Amino acid sequence: MRITADNNRITLRYGVNILTIMPWGRDSIRVQMSAEPAPDARDWALSEPVPEIIPEITTEEIDMTDPWYRPEEWSRYHMKGTRYFLKNGKITAEVNEEGWISFRNEKGELLLAEYWRNRNRVSRYAVPIGVPARELKAIPGTSDYQLTAIFEANDDEHIFGMGQYQQNKLDKKGMVLDLQHKNSQASIPFYVSSLGYGFLWNNPAVGEVHFGTNRTEWRIPSTKKMDYWITAGDTPADILFNYSEVTGRTPMMPEYGMGFWQCKLRYRTQDEVLAVAREHKRRGLPMDVIVIDFFHWTLQGNWEFDPECFPDPEAMIRELKELGIETVVSIWPTVDERSRNYFPMADRGLLMRTDRGHAASGSGWMGSTVYYDATNPEAQEYVWNVAKKNYYEKGVHIFWLDEAEPEIGPYEFDNWRYFAGPAQQVTNIYPKEYARGFYNGLKAEGRDDIMSLVRCAWAGSQKFGALTWSGDISSTWRGFSEQLQAGLSMGMSGIPWWTCDLGGFIGGDPTDEGFRELMARWFAWGCFLPVFRLHGERSPWYVKEVVIKENGRQELSSGAPNELWSFGDRNYEIMSRYLFIRENLRPYIREVMKKASETGEPVIRPCFFDFPEDPQSWKEEKAYLFGPDLLVSPVTKPGVESWEVYLPAGTNWVESATGKVFEGGQTVKAYAPLEIIPVFVREGKKIKIY
Repeated sequence: MRITADNNRITLRYGVNILTIMPWGRDSIRVQMSAEPAPDARDWALSEPVPEIIPEITTEEIDMTDPWYRPEEWSRYHMKGTRYFLKNGKITAEVNEEGWISFRNEKGELLLAEYWRNRNRVSRYAVPIGVPARELKAIPGTSDYQLTAIFEANDDEHIFGMGQYQQNKLDKKGMVLDLQHKNSQASIPFYVSSLGYGFLWNNPAVGEVHFGTNRTEWRIPSTKKMDYWITAGDTPADILFNYSEVTGRTPMMPEYGMGFWQCKLRYRTQDEVLAVAREHKRRGLPMDVIVIDFFHWTLQGNWEFDPECFPDPEAMIRELKELGIETVVSIWPTVDERSRNYFPMADRGLLMRTDRGHAASGSGWMGSTVYYDATNPEAQEYVWNVAKKNYYEKGVHIFWLDEAEPEIGPYEFDNWRYFAGPAQQVTNIYPKEYARGFYNGLKAEGRDDIMSLVRCAWAGSQKFGALTWSGDISSTWRGFSEQLQAGLSMGMSGIPWWTCDLGGFIGGDPTDEGFRELMARWFAWGCFLPVFRLHGERSPWYVKEVVIKENGRQELSSGAPNELWSFGDRNYEIMSRYLFIRENLRPYIREVMKKASETGEPVIRPCFFDFPEDPQSWKEEKAYLFGPDLLVSPVTKPGVESWEVYLPAGTNWVESATGKVFEGGQTVKAYAPLEIIPVFVREGKKIKIY
């Protein structure tokens, strides 16, 4: 092995492998390894330009004599070695004489170290088990590799982020996570450690990561290279600032995004949409956005209003604007073989394809469909131009980009191929590129208020105005309780705009008293999310699920009502109250969104984000902060009148519902009848909730 230090980087060469360690942004280092003579040059999530940095590179000569050998043989094994150090601000990479890499902060404290158990030379460090810390293992007959990268596990470390998984644990330590997207699962391979560093696995390939108690291991079955980025920070805010600086910051949230969004599965006609909007306004209720869900179109892939159901969309959108309501339409990336765009897109190679068998299909639901290839810039432009003609020019400028994983079953990643490469190696960038196409199209039209509702995300999606939601979750207390950790994890993954279907998506009978209690609790929590959006399919469906029209085209029906007045008088009173609480919070929300845009900090975040000196805040999973000054704890169990809430140490907290003042650093019983979600205001901040 040869180690050299030049061109502001450290390079390790062993066999055909070349590994480079270089500065990449403030207090940050990037590590890449390839076994190819012409390495893959794509930067993936590290998309933002970074200034040229001249790091401090030093060396240290050390004695490599191993005292395990008998003293009379020391001279035989006596060797010298050189350690290399690359310092960039608050982080230093060390390469020891055996080529192992570790990272320390400016205090000299160990942040992360490779797990090396492979003794090839006389050394006082190695353990001869034969486990290298990093390995690119060639896949015979290809230029692809299986990749394994292993790091030492740190005792008492807490790990936060990694995207969105449907579970109840915020801390990812001890977990095994799939590095792949699914409906309600978004794999974003970035985490923040309680030890004071952030780590991005800069690779969109399918795989898995084990955050074990003995080691952390990243496994990728097919890729071109190893690429990761690590940053050091004194606080979680510093880490998110550095991360968003190199992956892109979210835009400023448009004003319409801060209000209430009305949605259901589904408003079938223009008349239904207008009737709901008119009734909302007649009752004096605030509404900023109304959403027209899927199958408002003629065929998947036509991306247009069905003229039978929406005979005059321009007039509909114009009336909604006069009522102060923006219109969102659902876009699916599926293209029906019968649609007018199928053959033009297929002929130009704009659709996903397979390595064997027939063309890659979608779910097969409601038609024989293929996904368009969102990784292809030409496909992005094609789809945007169709959407521009059929929606944007009619007044729609907000799009719901559904099926963004994409949701193809079964998940045979080894059989799909994109413009960007084999699905096994690149599929996780699909939702980011899906959002990019619409962002670029809207930007070209001169729009700055860009926000797209997207069902998935990857590292860097935030820069394209992606508002991610948590997918088709169940209308149950368990489903509700899992959303808090999903939303907080997305925030710690660099995605400030997040929401969920209030009341859940799958199920929920508006006439059932048990569901009404769940809806009241869930809706109240929605008031304190980045986006306040009601959605769900609601049971029972009031006509057949699928209707066959005279022309043979299938039409999807709709679920039960999902408006505020659909859940009984008591719920109506509770839910409408939170609409006005949200309106009163607009000035505060505006400031929080501005800060997120400027610094990359989450809108909703775990307690430790603002109180890192409080050890208990790193363990708290029931309460969170909405911006810096509001502590919120949703009630996620039925039949509750009071609710235990931990108040972070370092300030006093005012219970908004009662006006009581509590010292931080303790757990209190909050007042929590059905109409109240526990909210505490940082003392000294004049924010009125109730």
